[in-house]
Amino acid sequence: MKKVNTAYFIASRLASAHASARNKVMVRIAVTGVAVSIAVMIVALAVIFGFREQITSKVAGFNSELQIVNLDNNNSFETVPIRADQPFWEELAEIKGIAGYYRYGQKAGVLRGKEAIQGIVLKGVDSAFDWRFFRDNLIAGAVPDVGQKEKSKDVLLSLRLAKKMQLDTGDRFEIMFIQDRIRRDRFRVSGLYSTSLTEFDDIMVMTDLRNIQRLNNWGDSLISGIGVNLTDEKRMAQVKEAVEDVVFSTEDDGEQPLMVVDMKERNGAIFDWLQLQDVNIAVILTIMLTVASFNMICITLIILLEKSSLIGLLKTLGMRNKTLQQLFLYRISYILVRGLLWGNLIGLGVIGLQHHFGVVKLSEAEYLLSQVPVSLHWEHLVLLNVGSFGIIVLLQVVPTFIVSRISPHTTIKVN
Repeated sequence: MKKVNTAYFIASRLASAHASARNKVMVRIAVTGVAVSIAVMIVALAVIFGFREQITSKVAGFNSELQIVNLDNNNSFETVPIRADQPFWEELAEIKGIAGYYRYGQKAGVLRGKEAIQGIVLKGVDSAFDWRFFRDNLIAGAVPDVGQKEKSKDVLLSLRLAKKMQLDTGDRFEIMFIQDRIRRDRFRVSGLYSTSLTEFDDIMVMTDLRNIQRLNNWGDSLISGIGVNLTDEKRMAQVKEAVEDVVFSTEDDGEQPLMVVDMKERNGAIFDWLQLQDVNIAVILTIMLTVASFNMICITLIILLEKSSLIGLLKTLGMRNKTLQQLFLYRISYILVRGLLWGNLIGLGVIGLQHHFGVVKLSEAEYLLSQVPVSLHWEHLVLLNVGSFGIIVLLQVVPTFIVSRISPHTTIKVN
């Protein structure tokens, strides 16, 4: 005969039995407290991960995860060139984790519009550049065609910059470059993009690499650097190490030394800000778990006192304290599971609304995005629910020790 789990059996009966109005109110308070805490934690996780993923992908879209540049480079936009025909070029394709790579050049200039001027960075890329990021954020027109035999004078600039300069697709404009003397060059707007990442939208103008080489008198043998795109940003440290091994093992002693920099090094302020959000999420999770746990401890004590007569009766019938503790832990677990279910429904509902309708807007100047981004992977959701359930149930063990204080002959009833 199958052995019956007495504690679980009685707990399930208590959960399904008709409860008094007071008991129903207590259970609803407990369920509501847990649901609100879980919902807040889910939304907080989704927002933090959303910020991280959105901003990281946009920074990578502009500059790629890794860049191979001259060791003498600094953080200015005027770069020290390197050779375009590097000996390690073909070997990069063999490194696991690299999605693609391309040659680029960049040059600082001043864009002159109809009634205003704006400092910009003209970035030229070759035919190997992946335009997918810019196509996904394209507002009007098309990206420059840099794969033709003749160099293209088309440029792609942001909608924000175009409005400031009163430019539209098809318009021609002038960029001034400060060198030994002021040099001017004319370009045509082929398309407009918008990423809401104002730090880049305000200055980044994309064009053909050959325009930069001509302006810098480099010919076709020099470039600013090599951009390397990765299949997974999370493996950036490992891939960077592999790229460094390839680059340094093929260096020519007669050439200027190279270095490999990642996007976090080049954009330290942005990623330091994102790092601070980890502290915020830790604080939010701790507070919400504390609130939910304290709420459940209070409900546990009330339930134990209310069922003191039942506890006395079960002790009279020979039930041990350990079994009684298990009984009430099962009862609390029922309440906790209901709270978790409602919390997940509320939290995921809020995330769904924000994802599809962008209800909560942001100031682009302060937050780099136009609306609150949300992103939550199933493994994070499972870990949050399992972890919360385990921690809260574990904390309920302490108040259940009160069963050992209740006499088998007690007839106390809380009114």
